[in-house]
Amino acid sequence: MTLVADALLTAAAGFVLISVAVLYRAVKGPTMQDRVIAVNVVGSNTVVIAALFAAATDTPGALDIALVYALLNFLMSIAISKFTVERGGVL
Repeated sequence: MTLVADALLTAAAGFVLISVAVLYRAVKGPTMQDRVIAVNVVGSNTVVIAALFAAATDTPGALDIALVYALLNFLMSIAISKFTVERGGVL
């Protein structure tokens, strides 16, 4: 592997650590809004990790997976927000 690929995989590992730290807020968040934002951050980090992995290993198929996951993450955020507002909460 090249130096650039190693740097990209190291960055991906850093994003994994950040996601694990944010999972605490998703589980123990004091409000529903904190949980929604934490889940959205974890989803966004997953997209970044997949893109970094695709760039490091030169597999363009992983970029397609990252794009689809980004769209699903966006739709999930909208659905949770709509559910929260309809339930009586103010988002």
